[in-house]
Amino acid sequence: MRMRQSLAQLERAFVDEIEQDRGKAERLRREAERRTRERQLAKTHKRGSMRFGVLYLILIATAVAVTFAMFETLYYVMG
Repeated sequence: MRMRQSLAQLERAFVDEIEQDRGKAERLRREAERRTRERQLAKTHKRGSMRFGVLYLILIATAVAVTFAMFETLYYVMG
């Protein structure tokens, strides 16, 4: 009787350990997915900020070029 009880306890302890391992593996997987999403969001934000900066510089350069061309044309027309 005592042997059966200790075997049952060992089996139950083994099942409990397996459940804990599965839970731990699931938590680790969710944590890895969360970190991956955070990295992707940070990368997207950084890329978006850089694109906005480039767009801003292009708009400023276009405004300067148009202003320069307008005054050059005005100089030729008046001269």
